[in-house]
Amino acid sequence: MKFLLKLISVFICCAVCVALLGNNAKAYSVSAKGYVLINADTGEVLAGENIHKRLSMASTTKIMTAVLLAELNTPEKEIVTTKEMVTVEGSSMGLLPGDMVSYYELLVGMLLPSGNDAANCTAIAVAGSIEKFAELMNQKAKEIGMDNTHFVTPSGLDDPEHYSTAYDMALLTMYALDFPVIRDIVSKSSITVTFGNPPYQRTLYNHNKLLNSYDYCIGVKTGFTKKSGRCLVSAAEKEGVRVIAVTLNAPDDWNDHKYLLDYGLGYLKTKDITYSLPESTIPVVGGCDDSVTVSTERFLCGCTDNSAKQISAKYQILPFLYAPVKLGQTVGRVDYMYKGRIIHSSDIITVGSVEQSVFKPTFKQRLIYYFKGIFKYFI
Repeated sequence: MKFLLKLISVFICCAVCVALLGNNAKAYSVSAKGYVLINADTGEVLAGENIHKRLSMASTTKIMTAVLLAELNTPEKEIVTTKEMVTVEGSSMGLLPGDMVSYYELLVGMLLPSGNDAANCTAIAVAGSIEKFAELMNQKAKEIGMDNTHFVTPSGLDDPEHYSTAYDMALLTMYALDFPVIRDIVSKSSITVTFGNPPYQRTLYNHNKLLNSYDYCIGVKTGFTKKSGRCLVSAAEKEGVRVIAVTLNAPDDWNDHKYLLDYGLGYLKTKDITYSLPESTIPVVGGCDDSVTVSTERFLCGCTDNSAKQISAKYQILPFLYAPVKLGQTVGRVDYMYKGRIIHSSDIITVGSVEQSVFKPTFKQRLIYYFKGIFKYFI
């Protein structure tokens, strides 16, 4: 009897182990031809396979189109669409020739319902033609460091010379999420906008199902063509940690991303990387006080212990100030670097104020203060 009970116990333990191993094996089996998971704060690669393999990226292309439009910083600007702008196959935000539409509404139209018409309108409005806009896209790709990417269309329609990689698309998404307007749009399940001829209200819906099925999802963009298969770029944030996942040609992309995002959010920890300034004050000329206290903004970064050690900081600060000095006045900047790339910048500000005194320094005294400041505060 004891032997039988012991045998049953061993069998149960083996069954549990097999089940656990099976689940883990399934969890790690990402369906994509190329995928990557990165730390959205540092760019550190946390997981991936074929991360530099050139593949079609379908409508995730529109992340770049949105970046070029957002950089103009004129969301309220309106254009009137032409037949050339809106004549394009595939998904649409519903534009017709002669419609009045703003740049903001074009952003919504390309990022939520993935409107190819919105992308085409953007390209022609900004650059005059699809070809010239593609040149801008490729120029920006080089600036970002997308070394294995080449754009041909603003929408992501198939072309033999239109390709990217999972890693490059992750770099692009890091860059894109620095724009508040893009970050806000991609986080919404739907947005009501006004356009048309005459303009009227309508609601556009996001194709990104993760926004409603994954608690920590904050975006970003879906994509699909027969050639590229299912493509997805997602981002998630939890307790100060942000991660970005990219899958290209992934039949099971929704589950792939839930697994990858879970892994990244669990792996990284929030750390205080705030730089300690060498000096806590800066000289003040012509004030009731000789100096004012300064401080830099707190910087919390999601990272591993290893990557935290690789984050360095450089600072620039004015050598001195002329009174009066206001509370919260910007006097410098701290740049945080990870592997030679700036990942965050914080202002150095005054945490006090100084009134102007009756005394006015001579030209000679100003020169003395100036050169003293340079030698003492500049690195």
